Amino acid sequence: MKLPAHRAGLPGKVISFYIVPLNPAYPAGAGRGTFRSAHAMKDVFLTIDGKNIKASQGDKILWTALEHDIYIPNLCALREKPDSPASCRLCFVEVEGAIEPVTACTEPVREGMVVHTKGKFAQRIARTAAELLLSNHPLDCAHCLKSRSCELLKIAKHLGIKVKANRFRKLERNLPIDDSLSIFTFDPNKCVLCGKCVWVCQEQLGIGAIGFTRRGFKRVVSTYQDAPLAESRCSQCGECVKVCPVGALTFKDSKKVHKALSSEDKRRRNIKNDVSDVKKSRLT
Repeated sequence: MKLPAHRAGLPGKVISFYIVPLNPAYPAGAGRGTFRSAHAMKDVFLTIDGKNIKASQGDKILWTALEHDIYIPNLCALREKPDSPASCRLCFVEVEGAIEPVTACTEPVREGMVVHTKGKFAQRIARTAAELLLSNHPLDCAHCLKSRSCELLKIAKHLGIKVKANRFRKLERNLPIDDSLSIFTFDPNKCVLCGKCVWVCQEQLGIGAIGFTRRGFKRVVSTYQDAPLAESRCSQCGECVKVCPVGALTFKDSKKVHKALSSEDKRRRNIKNDVSDVKKSRLT
């Protein structure tokens, strides 16, 4: 199809473009990661740490292993997220036939695949990544509200790493703690830059109160122009706190927070129901 020059906004030129027919196997409006073709729904059989497992073709090794009670260290992966950034570098596994270890959060399962989660080379890479994270992470675990559910502590234990290991020089950032909200506190010093809170706030909820800023060692999660969270677009929904694997985001008062979040969830459900009723009334 050709577009006239005056319609294209380019005087004296004709713009050509092509209309690509829709693929019937991928319907219009199906977002990335929300639709599987018939081919992707086939079952495959693989082995992880000697355990025979059936999984759907296209599933990632990480989720397949976790679903079958085989733990693989990870910090940045979210099941709802279509593509994992593999930024934490903790989920390395060894696959027979592969030249080098692969990240379990990005590698899809295949028929006949044999996976070793505790291979010597993969474990060495994961231990180094974990020790680097611990080298600039505050280790006041006894006073941390997430001490009993800290994923970093769980990973250190799984990999056989001493929390206060001194292989790498300690580099603490001493950044100010944001205590401006009534629901939760943000301590950027404990942040492991997994990106879960950023993805939930920006992509899943569409709020966009927080994001990554700066580069290298100075990279942090922050608000626009580093304003306090109370002055940002934050709605205090608490979803970022729920996905935080460490003590960077913590609720202040569990009872008050539970009540506040329940009220907020109820308010959102009421709004959703009202919108649904309006749509139904228009149809009738």
